[in-house]
Amino acid sequence: MISRYALPEMAELWTDQARYATWTRVEVLASRAQARLGTVPASALADIERARVPAADRVAELERARDHEILSFLAAYCEDIPDDSARWVHLGMTSYDLVDTAFGHTLGRACDVLHTAVTRLRAALVDQAVAHWDTPCVGRTHGMHAEPTTFGHKLAGFAFAIDRCARRLTDARAAVAVGTISGSVGTYGLIDPYVERYVCGELGLGVEEMPSQVVARDRHAQLLQAVAVLGACVEQLAVETRLLSRTEVREVEEPRTSAYQGSSAMPHKRNPTTGERLTGLARLLRGYAGMALENVALWHERDLSHSSVERVAVPDAMTVAHYQATAAADLVTGLQVDKERMRAAIDHTGGLVYSSAVLADLLESGTERERAYRAVQSAADTVASGDGDLATALAAGGIDIGPLEPERFLGHHDVLFKRLETLRGHQA
Repeated sequence: MISRYALPEMAELWTDQARYATWTRVEVLASRAQARLGTVPASALADIERARVPAADRVAELERARDHEILSFLAAYCEDIPDDSARWVHLGMTSYDLVDTAFGHTLGRACDVLHTAVTRLRAALVDQAVAHWDTPCVGRTHGMHAEPTTFGHKLAGFAFAIDRCARRLTDARAAVAVGTISGSVGTYGLIDPYVERYVCGELGLGVEEMPSQVVARDRHAQLLQAVAVLGACVEQLAVETRLLSRTEVREVEEPRTSAYQGSSAMPHKRNPTTGERLTGLARLLRGYAGMALENVALWHERDLSHSSVERVAVPDAMTVAHYQATAAADLVTGLQVDKERMRAAIDHTGGLVYSSAVLADLLESGTERERAYRAVQSAADTVASGDGDLATALAAGGIDIGPLEPERFLGHHDVLFKRLETLRGHQA
């Protein structure tokens, strides 16, 4: 995780100090549950609850002598607790009772931060889709002019994709926001299941149904798959804005500040750097998703092969996704749309974008399909070679067409707008 792509509200969740604060909370809650069961003396619980969160640098110092982060954390934590009380800390627990329960709590919080950013992106797309619902532009298939559509229709497609991402993220949050305090092989051998129920209940977590010692890693794989799909959907949006920003197209432009400089050598450049950045970050997210899949198959009741991966991949994935969604929302909100250029693109090919409507009219008038298709195609080839427009070329072949406008293709657009309105209602 590097600061360039880390926003404070997400990054602060993944610091060493934040991790130790969450570990401390889990230990306090576990001791409180043990005290309710009568296992931990009330006087010891009072000392445990008063203890401070150990400093990250102290844990690191102790780890140099122990080569075990959890034991080093416990040693640092217990330095602030009298010896007679410190012996009750972590009673009946194993390392990952602490680590995975705290991890589930942090993941739930991180999902909430990310979901807020995704919700903002969805809202920005819906707002712009509504604003440009009737802004005609050319649709493109295979990168080539197809039929007219509207810019709002384009944006609405992205809005629904991000809405699906938000729902995937909600499902993934439910999967990862779980804990387990069940002992060394998940059998509650030395600890009452009540401790797990109490701690997870206080933290707002679910409970791993059949623990092995650790929380099952298919849960974390589900989260990083959802994050990777989110990244891909943002990438799809970014690629579209990049393509529409090209000099020869110039239908949209990313928001710029007065400080913007596009090239160290060419002062005229106005590069789509935000869209390019969003595209690159999506590649990172796909990589993290693959790592999470590799972590699912652990040896027997557990091994530690997942740990080093998760220390890097999970914080990075959540941080990158949050940055990407936030930057995408800023891009959409400030996107400059050139309606005149969009209309000019429709008119650029001399009516070729209306060829399907002409074909449909000929078929409805009784013309045989092959003959109608070849007649329109022949006229289109003439126009494509630079000779006149489609109406003139068709007239030369004895086919008279009336005026054609983009609205011809939008007769049922109200049906789609009602769907967008549904999403907007969901948004509210």
